[in-house]
Amino acid sequence: MNKILISVAPVCGAPHDIVPEEIAKDVIKCWEAGAAMVHLHVRDSHGGLTTDTTLFQKTIDLIRAKTNMIIEASTGGVSNLNIKERCVPLYLDDVEACSLNVGSTNLGKQVYCNPLDDVDYCIRQILEQHKTPEVETFELGHTYTMMKFMQKYPAINPVLFSIVVGHEGEAPATPQSLAAMIQMIPEGARWGITQANRKDFSFLAAAVGMGAETIRIGFEDSNYLNPTTQVDTNLPLVEKTVQLLKAMDKEPMTPDEGRAYFKIGQ
Repeated sequence: MNKILISVAPVCGAPHDIVPEEIAKDVIKCWEAGAAMVHLHVRDSHGGLTTDTTLFQKTIDLIRAKTNMIIEASTGGVSNLNIKERCVPLYLDDVEACSLNVGSTNLGKQVYCNPLDDVDYCIRQILEQHKTPEVETFELGHTYTMMKFMQKYPAINPVLFSIVVGHEGEAPATPQSLAAMIQMIPEGARWGITQANRKDFSFLAAAVGMGAETIRIGFEDSNYLNPTTQVDTNLPLVEKTVQLLKAMDKEPMTPDEGRAYFKIGQ
């Protein structure tokens, strides 16, 4: 496959005002530049995770009015929400895909808890609502855990893994770490890369060279364009990602190509 799906996660997790019009404007420009998917959390007006989908739905409506982007909702994030509350966006018709976290994770000084009973509940809701999961795997044990759930729930096929690196307390953003995590990806599954606390694009280039088929970019993980430059919109990050792919003789997928290749919504 000579094409890569670019997913933009446009909203950072730090508390700040959530303005659907501003988020949508930025995301639409990212789509025009080559992003096929948008990854969003359900947030309140100050950026906190919530079960109130009002601003989330408004943002989606604005994006949908101008683009055919794949809409991916997060079912995670560090918060006081229980697993039933975290699954709220799965019941929205516009949501096509969702993140799936299958194990607890150290995120700096915070612990993101995902006990196995919660994971099982989330998978069942994903299947019942006919959403496509993207499994965020922060370490080898998460991949192994998902392999067990694949045996229990064979309807999830093919599985898309997002290998997440760069968080303090979890797998580092090094080729050695990535190589080890790739080895655990089961045969027939697909994988992509998410790099937290990224300062440049060198590791993303290495991941593409090693076989990544998705790249997540955006403020949720880092707003660095290079080690000395931070940007105030997501557009330059997507543009540089596209430039990187073209330099490697690859191209970004369109949303419909992404839906077909990863069987999203099927």
